[in-house]
Amino acid sequence: MKNQLSKLNIFSFKGVQMRTFHITWLMFFVCFFGWFGLAPLMPTIRAELHLTKGQVGNTIIASVAATIIARLIIGKLCDTWGPRKVAVRLLLIGSVPVFLVGLAHDYTSFLLFRLAIGVVGASFVITQFHTSMMFAPNIKGTANAVTGGWGNLGGGVTNMVMPLIFAAIVGFGYTKAEAWRFAMIVPGIMMLIIAYLYYKYTKDTPEGNYDEIGYTKKQTKTDWSILTDWRVWALTIAYAMCFGMEITFDNVASLHFVDSFHLSQSTAGFWAGIFGFMNLFARALGGIVSDKVGKKFGMRGKGLLLAGVLLLEGCGLILFAQSGTLLVAIVSMLSFALFLKMSNGATYGIVPFVNTKNVGMVSGIVGAGGNLGGMMFGFLFKSSAITYVQAFTYIGYTVIAVALIVLITRFQKQPVSNEAFDGAEVLAGEIAR
Repeated sequence: MKNQLSKLNIFSFKGVQMRTFHITWLMFFVCFFGWFGLAPLMPTIRAELHLTKGQVGNTIIASVAATIIARLIIGKLCDTWGPRKVAVRLLLIGSVPVFLVGLAHDYTSFLLFRLAIGVVGASFVITQFHTSMMFAPNIKGTANAVTGGWGNLGGGVTNMVMPLIFAAIVGFGYTKAEAWRFAMIVPGIMMLIIAYLYYKYTKDTPEGNYDEIGYTKKQTKTDWSILTDWRVWALTIAYAMCFGMEITFDNVASLHFVDSFHLSQSTAGFWAGIFGFMNLFARALGGIVSDKVGKKFGMRGKGLLLAGVLLLEGCGLILFAQSGTLLVAIVSMLSFALFLKMSNGATYGIVPFVNTKNVGMVSGIVGAGGNLGGMMFGFLFKSSAITYVQAFTYIGYTVIAVALIVLITRFQKQPVSNEAFDGAEVLAGEIAR
């Protein structure tokens, strides 16, 4: 690909590459408002719709499960239509259930709306794909880590901002039952604005849109033998433990703070938002440290780093679960959040190297593992026999067990040629983060 940038100046808006860089992370950021906008409002929604703990858990599972399938479809569409068209259409279509979720007046309709809204979580694929189009191999990983992390930041801002929007609407004289419904109109409008910006100011590639330059992706034969490679599955369960826990925490944090520490919905949303704010730097930090460790100690060093940050994430989760005061809970949350998000970046510091001929498939499997982990954790939080405290504890021990699995896994680096980093395979590999 010609005209890709080899340097990343995050303060620049010059050229289609940097315009696309900023618009595409902002797109994922805004989609997080639609995807998780209901999460910090769940204390009110739970009371208004008379939802049981199990029903709340089912809505959390639905919001994550839909994304797994959607990511696979969106990835293929990016190859066929180009990321610009896919982004605009996803934003337009995804805004519909975001606008209309306020029409839900019972558990079933609310569940179906959360399932439909989950599709917008696939915007992450577009962000990674589009960033990969705009940056050269030497900076591609860092650029993807930054756009991914800043996009994920939307989860934190959403937890902070949506309760404030809700409170403002109540301040205008509306009831709480009306306010959460009207509040979801805000992310819907934001998605429409970003759809316009994406259409107006981005291109599929530095040279132009697919239909302008006649771009077609090379077709390569799928090598299913990677499904027998243990290293792939070790990374898959590792990503389930970090990214899977991240999207789960985004969904349940406000409810946990309200129920365990008797905070108001706005205050709970604020502290839950701090968790997401760690994405401002932590995911990128994990990727950068992984690259530096890899240069000095090779793939063994990368594996040890991933095992280490997963171990610290698990310990932090257990401490968070057992927190007797809000102060301890906040400190432990910040600790496990740092290592969790570093684990996200460290996982994808290894992914491109375990099978350089099938980077796309490896990345797709590992990426799906993150959402699958979130879905599985959701079952713990919906159980009537398990408290949230117990669920966090069980997950913490599971993360530690996975850290030990990663520790004994040998991520041997395969020979890498220059071509391996400049073809369609690597491009596909970047999109599933």
